[in-house]
Amino acid sequence: MRHEVNPAQEEENGLKLAKRLTRLGTETAFDVLVKAKALEAAGKEIIHLEIGEPDFPTPINVIRAATEALQSGYTHYCAPAGLQELRESLASEVSHTRGVQISSDWIVVTPGAKPIMFYLILALVEEGDEVIYPNPGFPIYESMINFVGGTPIALPLREEYQFRFDVKDLIARVTARTKLIIINSPQNPTGGLLTRSDIEAIAEIAIQRDITVLSDEIYSRIIYEGSHTSIASLPGMLERTVILDGFSKTYAMTGWRLGFGVLPPFLHGHISKLVTNSVSCTAPFAQRAGLEALANTRSDVSSMVDEFRRRRDFVVQKLNDIPGIRCLSPAGAFYVFPNIKSFGRQSSEFADYLLNEAGVAVLSGTSFGEYGEGYLRISYANSIENLDKAIHRIREATAGL
Repeated sequence: MRHEVNPAQEEENGLKLAKRLTRLGTETAFDVLVKAKALEAAGKEIIHLEIGEPDFPTPINVIRAATEALQSGYTHYCAPAGLQELRESLASEVSHTRGVQISSDWIVVTPGAKPIMFYLILALVEEGDEVIYPNPGFPIYESMINFVGGTPIALPLREEYQFRFDVKDLIARVTARTKLIIINSPQNPTGGLLTRSDIEAIAEIAIQRDITVLSDEIYSRIIYEGSHTSIASLPGMLERTVILDGFSKTYAMTGWRLGFGVLPPFLHGHISKLVTNSVSCTAPFAQRAGLEALANTRSDVSSMVDEFRRRRDFVVQKLNDIPGIRCLSPAGAFYVFPNIKSFGRQSSEFADYLLNEAGVAVLSGTSFGEYGEGYLRISYANSIENLDKAIHRIREATAGL
């Protein structure tokens, strides 16, 4: 979401801030977390369903690999694009999972996956260029488009389409100024999964109009029904696609800050230069941990996804049993996006009410854009016991509304 700054606040401590900062947004999840922690400090029990990270520990063998790397001297600078052995391993993994043939020259490793989004938008989008992005969607898409002076063009994700888009909506939004299309599947905040026909429609437009696609595939391993189709695998799209991915969600490594981009070699040097100018490189010992995660955590990932599926089924059923709430069953990720329009309250007001009155921290649908009004995002990255307690509280808190 765009964060407006009062012009009177632009000058702080004698420093006149750059106007571009007024266009920079944030993630409401962290704002809600701060509010929830303040309530906890005052003695109120809060059930946290607001933060989008797995509640599972990082696999012990991954931690051990990082410890060994630290002891072995992986504590200094490395190449901006990442350790060669990790890039080769990632190229092999991506070639297998996406059905493409790439080499390590296509891989840039970054401290978390967000930098790929940041760097690509910086590299491609100029003042006035238009970028189509999903709405409701990850708020940093819109934030970064605004920050560089681009024009964000929201593509509605509709409940009646299982939180996918209407192809007619997409066609209507493409213009001669469209520079980039951002897609995310499985999707945050809805858990929606684009179908192959959806992906093919995007590819047809991208090829016809020579538009680059940023494909955010951070949740591609967390799928319950259907299958993930990477747009890079479609004919004519590998050279037009940048894949954003990382270790945070799949391997429960959010705090490790380890992500990567899959991008055409002609972009590689430019993105690596942005890495050099911003962070120099990604921590080498974390990269060694990533190598271990790729090689030896398949059973850990499968067990985590199985448990998320069990929680999803539980939460969807329980929410749909609450009068006034309607909740689709998501195909992927670890979020539900229930419809609360029948209560006649704005999403932000409703989320605040649940936090203060029920002790349940959730996010307003509008934290993810204007088309999220009338919905909440609930993360089920929590225990069944806590999820059951939270939904019981939501039922009681909404009974009198």
